[in-house]
Amino acid sequence: MQTTNKRPALTDSREGVKKQATLTSMFKPSTTTTKTVVTVTEKQMSTTFDQNLTENNTDLVAKLFDGLDDETKNLLHLEMTTMHQEWLKVLRPELTKPYFIKLKKYLKQELLNKQVIYPPAKDIYSWSNYTPPSNIKVVIIGQDPYHGPKQAHGLCFSVAKGVPTPPSLVNIYKALINDYPNFKKPDHGYLENWAKQGVLMLNTSLTVRRAAAASHSNQGWEPFTDAVIDYLNEKKSNIVFLLWGSHAQKKGAKINKSKHLVLKSVHPSPLSAHRGFFDCQHFVKANNFLESRGRTPINWDCLED
Repeated sequence: MQTTNKRPALTDSREGVKKQATLTSMFKPSTTTTKTVVTVTEKQMSTTFDQNLTENNTDLVAKLFDGLDDETKNLLHLEMTTMHQEWLKVLRPELTKPYFIKLKKYLKQELLNKQVIYPPAKDIYSWSNYTPPSNIKVVIIGQDPYHGPKQAHGLCFSVAKGVPTPPSLVNIYKALINDYPNFKKPDHGYLENWAKQGVLMLNTSLTVRRAAAASHSNQGWEPFTDAVIDYLNEKKSNIVFLLWGSHAQKKGAKINKSKHLVLKSVHPSPLSAHRGFFDCQHFVKANNFLESRGRTPINWDCLED
């Protein structure tokens, strides 16, 4: 599965400013054409609409969001230009609900308050591009993105290359070795190759303030990601849901076990992994289920370059 909608990050000599600049692309001054008109107050938030739609279907986007006022289109600019088309069609009703508009206004205010937000704007919906609904086989539910510099890139438990592998992911690798003794533990924590095979790694909250864990919880991301899970639960079948820890288990409490496989364990965090995670055999159980349903299993041992 090829990744779509990749866009280079805006650059700055200071890391914090770079991250801030990438997130500001989620807002732009709306116009009645695809030409951007920049005002003094909106200059830092402006991007050219038609440039960002080079890999999205402009006709589809125009049809889905026809009739919205300029302010709403401005707030939804990031979703319109970076979310995979399949997910955009599925989630279009959520994007204009009051709770989501309120969330986008909150994020805009965060920027105006000079907060640095992770992951970069271009990566907030990377999960949607790696794993569109038609390709999903396994769902892993996380909580919120890593809040340290250069870590989060839109897939839960995964970090960008060059960043030390987080402790929870180290424990995930240990569990994999128990399931598959020939698993080659990589020297990085970048899980893109899992995502390309249909492993949706979805955080409950999709953004976080720098150095402030759970800082964007209860602002509107939770019902949005609930909608993602509800769609897969109701409209798809034969998906494996890996629910690690009480938070994920609560998030997936309504999953239909007659249609999907639900596997539960403690969280892979060093605080709890010793209480059963290493021996849960979720990876081999997931593949056994997929094969029993005529689906291609996940090659978990695909992370080495």
